[in-house]
Amino acid sequence: MKQLGQILLDEGLVTESQLSAALAEQQVRGRSLGTTLVEIGLVTERQLVQALAVQVGMPFVDLDEYPVDRMAASLVPGSLCRRHVVLPVRIEDGYLVLATANPGNVVAVDDVRTHCGMAVRTVVATRDDLMRAIDRYCRVDGEMEDLSSAFEQQVPEQPADDLARIGEVADDEAPIVRFVNLLITQAITDRASDIHLEPTEHDLRVRYRIDGVLHETQRAPRAIVGGVISRVKIMADIDIAERRRPQDGRLSVTHQGRQVDLRVATLPTVWGEKIVMRILDNTSTSLDLRDLAFLGGNLDTYRAAYTKPYGMILVTGPTGSGKSTTLYATVNAVSRPEVNVITVEDPVEYRLPGINQVQVNPKAGLTFAGALRSILRSDPDVVLLGEIRDHETAQIAIEAALTGHLVLSTLHTNDAPSAVTRLVEMGIEPFLVGSALDAVVAQRLARRLCDRCKEAYLPEESELRAARFPWTPGDDVPKLHRPVGCGSCSGTGYRGRIAVHEVMRVTEEIERHAVARSSGADVARTARAQGMVPLREDGWAKVALGLTSIDEVLRVVS
Repeated sequence: MKQLGQILLDEGLVTESQLSAALAEQQVRGRSLGTTLVEIGLVTERQLVQALAVQVGMPFVDLDEYPVDRMAASLVPGSLCRRHVVLPVRIEDGYLVLATANPGNVVAVDDVRTHCGMAVRTVVATRDDLMRAIDRYCRVDGEMEDLSSAFEQQVPEQPADDLARIGEVADDEAPIVRFVNLLITQAITDRASDIHLEPTEHDLRVRYRIDGVLHETQRAPRAIVGGVISRVKIMADIDIAERRRPQDGRLSVTHQGRQVDLRVATLPTVWGEKIVMRILDNTSTSLDLRDLAFLGGNLDTYRAAYTKPYGMILVTGPTGSGKSTTLYATVNAVSRPEVNVITVEDPVEYRLPGINQVQVNPKAGLTFAGALRSILRSDPDVVLLGEIRDHETAQIAIEAALTGHLVLSTLHTNDAPSAVTRLVEMGIEPFLVGSALDAVVAQRLARRLCDRCKEAYLPEESELRAARFPWTPGDDVPKLHRPVGCGSCSGTGYRGRIAVHEVMRVTEEIERHAVARSSGADVARTARAQGMVPLREDGWAKVALGLTSIDEVLRVVS
């Protein structure tokens, strides 16, 4: 068998000197040569796996492009595939063709052969490709559909007032428990941010919000609505007997060895209680400002604001626009052992090490204003306030910013300039708004184009004119990118999201607008004249960089 190093040399992936250095480093690290080469950056994982495939004489497959046979994939349970990181990809000449990241794992091959009762032939794929393919093909939708069918035949619909039966179903009937667990597991696997359980006249509709867009994934029989809703309420420690008013709760689940928190909200509707579960997955959220797609000028302006020892910074935008993520990333940037950071939130979405986080509890009398008033006596340097909702909270926050504290908070406005007029409308003295406010960030979340399948194209001039893209007729048409769809992005053409920003620095001229109670339009004109990049223009810059598409910017920015 040819040595791995020789294969890499033959392929031109490393030089003699690099290989010698890697062999020396291997002795120090006590790792395999392949792992060492990847860790020191001489080869990528894909290049290493392709070389290993050549070494053992097995074919290499790219699972993002390879046509996987769903029938073959269904022959092995998802738990077995995940345990060994393998996936059946097709049946050929009586053999089950098995993709594996570790060609030497004979235990995995034996387990698959025993389970299927078929001879197994192996091909090699990268671990990352396999994990994505396993998530794609070993879904739980089929099992949920089987459970739904079983419910339809076995479970009679509970009367609305049969609370004892509802509690019994939620606690004791394993299929209900399994159905809810499968819903949550698949949502986390699909990178959903929210799960919507919506009772209708005839069934229970399940929708996931993935990359900001809702997708219907399941319809279950009406008969299980009471049991499913009650099961979720029990998990979230919500009163199952109360169905006439909205309630909030929280639950935690373990998914693939990590803890994921879910925030649960109920809402009474004409057909029963609707439940929305917000998935708070720390591992999928970047809390580093460098990863939030601030372009150069915007990032410089924002950094100048949050590195000051005092003042107020507001992040504005609609619900679900990433405001909390931006604030948490900012707190991470300013948090140091010598800085006392205290947050007041409703609810506390992410637990941050080294940060003092306070959960608002209106029932106990701990409101935003009350908590803020108390923590100002706890010697804070930086205060993160979850949201400014009323005059009292705004007044205390403004005073804190004027007395030597850096205050970070959110506000619901459509753009950055409107934050100035919104605070004045809340009853804050205009001269205080101008003095305390240092910067305002408005943002939206657009879907990010899938790097594997996005397609470069030259748009029609009519498309650029209709979108008001910054292009001068007569100049060369810019090369842009559009979604295509592949296995990696589940055929949508998008994977992940990217923020579109508008950063306004509060200058003396804008302070004068606040004192004069000028309109938001007047403030916006002055801010643009002083260099503020509007939301849409920041979006166009990211379209030009190939990060998103024209359609996405038009979808999220008016």
